[in-house]
Amino acid sequence: MSAKESYNSQRVESKWYAHWMEHDYFRSVPDEREPYTLVIPPPNVTGQLHMGHMLNITVQDILVRKARLDGKNACWVPGTDHASIATEAKVVKKLREQGIKKSDIGREEFLKHAFAWKEEYGGVILQQLRSLGASCDWSRTRFTMEPALYDAVIKVFVKLHRAGKLYRGLRMTNWDPEAQTVLSNEEVVHTEENGNLYHVRYRVEGTDDQYITIATSRPETIMADTALAVHPDDERYQQYHGRNVIVPLVNRVVPIIPDDYVDPEFGTGALKITPAHDVNDYALGEKYGLEVIDILTADGKLNELAQVAVGMDRFDGRVEVIKQLKASGDLLEIKQYRTKIGRSERTNAVVEPRLTLQWFMKMKDTAAEALETVTGGDIRFHPEGMVNMYRSWLEPDNVRDWCISRQLWWGQRIPAWYHGDEVYVAETAEQALEQARINHPGLDASALQQDDDVLDTWFSSWLWPMSVFDGFGEDKTELAYYYPTNDLVTGWDIMFFWVARMIMAGNEFSEDLLGADFVREHGRVPFRDVYFTGMVRDEKRRKMSKSLGNSPDAMELLQTYGADGVRYGMLSSAAAGNDIVFDAPIQDGKVLNESQLCEQGRKFCNKIFNANRLIQSFEVADRQADPAAALATRWIEAKLNQTITEVNRLMQEYRLSEAMVTLYRLIWSDYCSWYLEAIKPTDSTISRTTYDAAISVFERMMILLHPYLPFITEEVWHQLRERGKGKDCIASRWPTAAPADPAILKLFAQLQETITNVRDIRNQRGVSHGDMLQLVLKRSAHTESLLGANAGAKEFLQKAGNLAGVDLVDEAPSNGLPFLIGSDTAYLLLNEPVDLDAERAKTEEELTRLRGFLQSVEKKLGNERFVANAPDAVVELERRKQADATAKIESLEKLL
Repeated sequence: MSAKESYNSQRVESKWYAHWMEHDYFRSVPDEREPYTLVIPPPNVTGQLHMGHMLNITVQDILVRKARLDGKNACWVPGTDHASIATEAKVVKKLREQGIKKSDIGREEFLKHAFAWKEEYGGVILQQLRSLGASCDWSRTRFTMEPALYDAVIKVFVKLHRAGKLYRGLRMTNWDPEAQTVLSNEEVVHTEENGNLYHVRYRVEGTDDQYITIATSRPETIMADTALAVHPDDERYQQYHGRNVIVPLVNRVVPIIPDDYVDPEFGTGALKITPAHDVNDYALGEKYGLEVIDILTADGKLNELAQVAVGMDRFDGRVEVIKQLKASGDLLEIKQYRTKIGRSERTNAVVEPRLTLQWFMKMKDTAAEALETVTGGDIRFHPEGMVNMYRSWLEPDNVRDWCISRQLWWGQRIPAWYHGDEVYVAETAEQALEQARINHPGLDASALQQDDDVLDTWFSSWLWPMSVFDGFGEDKTELAYYYPTNDLVTGWDIMFFWVARMIMAGNEFSEDLLGADFVREHGRVPFRDVYFTGMVRDEKRRKMSKSLGNSPDAMELLQTYGADGVRYGMLSSAAAGNDIVFDAPIQDGKVLNESQLCEQGRKFCNKIFNANRLIQSFEVADRQADPAAALATRWIEAKLNQTITEVNRLMQEYRLSEAMVTLYRLIWSDYCSWYLEAIKPTDSTISRTTYDAAISVFERMMILLHPYLPFITEEVWHQLRERGKGKDCIASRWPTAAPADPAILKLFAQLQETITNVRDIRNQRGVSHGDMLQLVLKRSAHTESLLGANAGAKEFLQKAGNLAGVDLVDEAPSNGLPFLIGSDTAYLLLNEPVDLDAERAKTEEELTRLRGFLQSVEKKLGNERFVANAPDAVVELERRKQADATAKIESLEKLL
């Protein structure tokens, strides 16, 4: 190895990823081993790698690499989701740029363009995941619109319809005028925006000068009003009960309805009722049998029924309606206010409540069963508190039937065929025709018309843990081996969209697919544990997104810091469920300042790389290990065993971030800063025993760290010693912890404390670390044992502290600066007299400061309101401050 060689992350990453692929380390086929299964949350085929993906994929890769090291048959299935709305929008836009309208080319031709677009762009994100080190079984890559997965969705639809769990009905739904499709409630994002309340008067029928004024935010829907509502107890309007008003602009006579739905405190206390364009108004319309007048087209324009501003966009129509209301004198005033606006998650268009004919899945019983699956403990959430969010989604009062149809062409087409008012649901057109001929013998196939709509994207991805193993096909071998999967890693924002629905699918289909005996042994769950990642946010705590321009270019980040550096940066602050504040300001996707977390990760890789170079630079000789090195080796073995036990516990508890920080401390501080310094020879020659021990510990540390930083660990693993074929870090076995010797851990901690004090005194006094000083300890049973009964202790202190000697004394020396080792006193002898009175004064001054600080902390912790209302992390921090200050005070008091 060249002395000038430095760690090159790009070269190392490309080399080892190709090596892993060449040796099929990611490949999994059923065998006699215990399976460990992960399915990737399928990113949209429209997607590019972003910070959320990097966090999610890093967590999954850690889990799956750990499973391989545990000797399990690890299978990580990758794939992409067809993403109906987002993909169709991109294809439509591309065609529009070519002067082609979707409606002009027809469904079949449009789908050809869509599949061509998917082939060109759809695999980009999967390729990018490799740059992060994702060890997926790429031979298993699936796509939700591929034939086998498409067929699975169709079979499920037919099965559910036959079971009476699907129905078609006219309902008030969320409509996206840009995508021209219905949306579920969960696909509507509500944001606070500035708006106006328009106060408009409605003349009471039969009068010339009596009016009721309403306040509306949507004057463009006035032409669809079919009633006016007031609270029955509102004295302002009781005289008008049973009478009518005349709708401005269209002069329609509509009734005044007293109903306690109306809030008399909002606006004027009188509401216009527009059943076709408001969910609550529609409910009132059904209650009172009101006419429903739909004045908007599918793309959000005013139609002929509006009579006013016909053909105009709804927002342009609003301007025209306001203009005409002003002219008629019916617009009395305009007030500004803050209101919540629902926008499409995919297109950002303002969502329009619209009455449409859709397919629905009944959810009441299904949701109750899915709720019990989690609250009953069959599936565990990490962090556990996420169960509360899950419960809030699935409690009976919050559950609505699932609207599963979408007015799009890109997706699984609904397998329903119509003959007049008759509906025939079947897997194929031929089967539908057979059903229809029972009622209509000899019916021609052309008489049946298939539903034009496709199914909601989530209606395919809820089957993902089953369909990726072809569970709905004939051969159930793979499903029976890999199902249920072990862990699911996902963001909490799709808990209801995806997590809950996969649980529903597991409850619904497991027994049908695998049989009652399998279910009795394994249950119906699709996975055992769910790890929820947090949202990645910028320094202003805004969610990172392309639209805000506050998300860095993921590939640029990987090139700057290396995959391992970025993985470290993401995980070092990524406790399960907690949001991550990415610590580098972003502008237009460019990192303005360095990410300290990722930079720390990059430096960690360099530290590991250089530690290995240092070891390799030693000359190895067959001689006895020096006492300091022998003692340090006993300690590092104990420390390693202690760390293995701790990391095992943390990973079992899904505290992955804490496990990585624990390994960081072991490698950087314990191994590099203390152990290597203790064994570093003064004459460049090290004993073979010490060298072998250093290599052995280093090897095990690389295995422990491999799931987190796979590239640097594989690189260094191969530099530590010569390897045979197939002897790669990725294919090694997770270390087993031997009992950690508590005596050596306690002894070495005292030695470290002593050296830290020596170094602090040197720094405080401006004494060069190259100057040889003397250390003496007050004689006691403990100090005699410390230096006399532990071989290598004195030698370690001399070497680490650059001390001329270490001795025991009965009396305090006149030129010694005192400090404590536990309850014993030590003195660092300086080459000049020490003013003990001045040192005492400094200590008393520090004690006074610490006592005042402790008093302020205890006052805060004594405040019941603070303890009850402050975040747990804040209260815990104050308690740590209290404990630290108390310990320091006790030490200084002993020193005095």
